[in-house]
Amino acid sequence: MKRLIAILLAVLLTAMSAYSQQRQHLWPKGKMPDAQSTQIGAMFKDAQAPGFKPEKNREPFLEWFDAPSDDVRNGSCMILISGGSYEVLYDSNLIELWNKELTARGVQCVNLVYRTPRPEGLPIYKSAWEDGQRAVRLVRNEAKKRGFDSEKIGVISMSAGSHLALLLATSSQTPAYDRIDALDDIPCHINWAIVNAPAYVTTDGEIGDTAEFGGFGVDVKISDVFKFDSKTCPMSLHHGAADDYTPNGSTLVYRELRKLGIPAELHIYPDKGHGAYGLERGIEFMNQMGYLGELSPSVPLMQRYSSDDSRAEVIRQDVWPEGKTPNFQEHQCVPYIEWHFPKEKKTDAIQIIYSGGAYWGNDPGGFEVTPVRRYLNDRGMTVVTLKYRTPKPNGLSKHVSAWEDLQRAIRLVRSQAKERGLDPDRIGIMGSSAGGHLTLMGVTSSRQQSYRPIDAIDRLSCKVQWGVAIYPAYVLSDGFEGENALKGNGEDLTMAPEFNFDIDTAPTIFLQGDSDPYSAMGSVRVWEKMRAMGVQSELHILATRVHCFNAEASEGTGSYTYIDRIWDFLTEKGFNR
Repeated sequence: MKRLIAILLAVLLTAMSAYSQQRQHLWPKGKMPDAQSTQIGAMFKDAQAPGFKPEKNREPFLEWFDAPSDDVRNGSCMILISGGSYEVLYDSNLIELWNKELTARGVQCVNLVYRTPRPEGLPIYKSAWEDGQRAVRLVRNEAKKRGFDSEKIGVISMSAGSHLALLLATSSQTPAYDRIDALDDIPCHINWAIVNAPAYVTTDGEIGDTAEFGGFGVDVKISDVFKFDSKTCPMSLHHGAADDYTPNGSTLVYRELRKLGIPAELHIYPDKGHGAYGLERGIEFMNQMGYLGELSPSVPLMQRYSSDDSRAEVIRQDVWPEGKTPNFQEHQCVPYIEWHFPKEKKTDAIQIIYSGGAYWGNDPGGFEVTPVRRYLNDRGMTVVTLKYRTPKPNGLSKHVSAWEDLQRAIRLVRSQAKERGLDPDRIGIMGSSAGGHLTLMGVTSSRQQSYRPIDAIDRLSCKVQWGVAIYPAYVLSDGFEGENALKGNGEDLTMAPEFNFDIDTAPTIFLQGDSDPYSAMGSVRVWEKMRAMGVQSELHILATRVHCFNAEASEGTGSYTYIDRIWDFLTEKGFNR
């Protein structure tokens, strides 16, 4: 019996020793800055456990999780940061999820348990920021011992934790506390950040509450606590479009990153409130940036979607009756639509798709149309492709004849939908580049007449129920006719006057590369305008990607999976039921 007790005691002591090795206090005894007896260092679930003693848990700490296995280890580390209004550390479930998913991909994970509740007599974030900067130094100091690169340290966060993550990501050159020992000579910058639903970012909510004005208004700006210094790192920003802590905080952060030329992603989800969405997008961001290892070789999109096996029938129709084409010009092509019916119809919705081409040409059989058409046919959706008139008309704005063709095409599709067993009130439009510009005209300006009616079909509405705008061009005033000289960053830039934003403006999903010379800020600005109107739209900006980001892409990146985002949008909004 004595031997058994001794063995059990040894096992217990070993377990306790292992646990203590995994928990690493941030501050030397008696050296914690701004120490307050009202604060603790503990996750909320632990603080609520029976027998918890606050006086024994005053100190913040790092909790190191098990290292990834050698066969997947990639030399990176992620600091996990919970939210909870700077009052508690609430997100234990997220910490567990992030650790599981990231460790499986070869990332060393460590949980930052910073001090809560909010300090008395100080900014709400002050003690957490002190803990955060000290934590980064400790993590960097541990890199060699734990087998990761000291310049491959990222953070993933939620809510108030994302406010802290933004401080760490943008303001590492501003000391949060005075030096206390040699550890504070180690840099406290981080190398990337995945930021979920950051709170208190705009000036109408920076005191520590929801955004009073929803992030809108000429008096609302980004909080000046974020310095955007020389060590500001790449970020992936994720936000619900219906979040009371305002997704405009994320768009404002993105705007500042663009001004500095720092790669970033921005993912905003319609109808979603305060929460963490799109972990997969964050992992794709890490893949795209090389934080998880080398990118796989790029694969052409047309190669991935090469089969028409799911298509049952094709019917081609001219857009205009003979002799009735408005603003007819001899040098332009003859516009037409093609109905592509799936072998097995699973939805009554209809997607109209067309390509870009700078309004000089357009190709319904190219990579901007055919892969998505095949993808949607495979899921049982009817697709109508449009060949609109190009090249540009003489004596008119570049888009006029294409807009006439699009409005007529929508009416043609609506007029035939019922006889084909489809819903005339579930029609969406999708275009890329110049076609994305055309899509934005279609979703924002359906009440404006682009041509004089020629027959009964023109009595029908050309209102659509949704739009898909893929790297839309010519959106902002520094790029109405070509590449954006200012990259969309000018504060005085206006949106294209042909976007009316009328009362029938439809929800839209935007997909664009962060390095697109036609400016991802065009998509962001239109998204912001739609939100101000109460139109819940979706936005995905992809780091480092240029125009035509989808022509070829590496597996495991957002450019590779972008068509899935379109289907997810249709599903979440109920358009493809």
